[in-house]
Amino acid sequence: MFVPPRCPYRRCRAHLHPEPELLRPHGYYLAKCRPHPIPRFRCLSCLRTFSRQTFRMDYRDHRPDLNWQLLQSLASGLGLRQSSRNLRLSLRCTELKFRKLARHARRLNLNLRGDLPADASFQMDELETFEGRRNTRPLTVPVLIEKETRFIVWAESAKIRPRGKMTPARLRAVEDDEKRLGKRLDWSLYALRRTLGRARDLAKRLERVFLETDKKTVYERLAKAAFGKDRLCHSQTSSRLPRTIANPLFAINHTEAMARDLMGRLRRESWLVSKKRRFLDLGLQIFIAYRNYVRRRFNYDERSPAQVLGFAPRRLRESELLGWRQDWGERSIHPLARASESVGEFASRPGRAA
Repeated sequence: MFVPPRCPYRRCRAHLHPEPELLRPHGYYLAKCRPHPIPRFRCLSCLRTFSRQTFRMDYRDHRPDLNWQLLQSLASGLGLRQSSRNLRLSLRCTELKFRKLARHARRLNLNLRGDLPADASFQMDELETFEGRRNTRPLTVPVLIEKETRFIVWAESAKIRPRGKMTPARLRAVEDDEKRLGKRLDWSLYALRRTLGRARDLAKRLERVFLETDKKTVYERLAKAAFGKDRLCHSQTSSRLPRTIANPLFAINHTEAMARDLMGRLRRESWLVSKKRRFLDLGLQIFIAYRNYVRRRFNYDERSPAQVLGFAPRRLRESELLGWRQDWGERSIHPLARASESVGEFASRPGRAA
């Protein structure tokens, strides 16, 4: 039986300091999309009512049964239009569901992670793509992973200036874009700092931080600023080496290849390219959460990357990934919790599998 862990309204004092006697049953209601009645509750502190559904990710969704199917579709390389055809949804409904799923996936990925084990090591690289127009609006995407488990720590896109061969036609296209959109700035350093900052949060208890990258000169300076010169062990490999299994950077190269294969937005010469950078970032969050918590680490390994690191006791199903809301941080209900355990309570449970 579901027992609400707190009042869901942030301005209520029972949200941060819940008292069980203040949250009383208040009947139930029937929903067309649910085979069972949904219990309701009343908070005696703010006198507002809510239901179990208020704590669910699919709160106020008209077709919650399609959420996990859309997640699976988008994590398998399909675009929004083909997904809408397959699921018999309008394109607008599919777009809105995609945005909601992606924001939820981002929160879940940040909530469930913990401290890394002592033998952890990182690999980082950047891949290039574009938004809207290939020859005038390029993007860089820093990707950082834990090497052995292939856990994706972070990935986000950033604008960069056009570079390479400038033909007269390309120069005219760049000038036209600058007239309409303004001069294109280079935000790659900002994205790299944020990406390394996510790794710093996971490695705060490590005595030594091992990082492998290619020989781009800026990486060493940013890594020392993020982890500290004394803790950092930074090794660099030439990006011109063949990208075979013998390459020291094979793990990050393989992860980037998977991202291009399973995210239509990153494919070269694709109609699925993002028209705006922020939607590429949302797509990256779905890929990261699916790769970290649902997909197997390798075909021969039943465990997910998060399971190997101890962030989850087992692989999550798509429906579990999209279960409880995660916008309350550690106070959110854990996807695999018994009853209504929060993320913080679940992480501190004795005997939790690593």
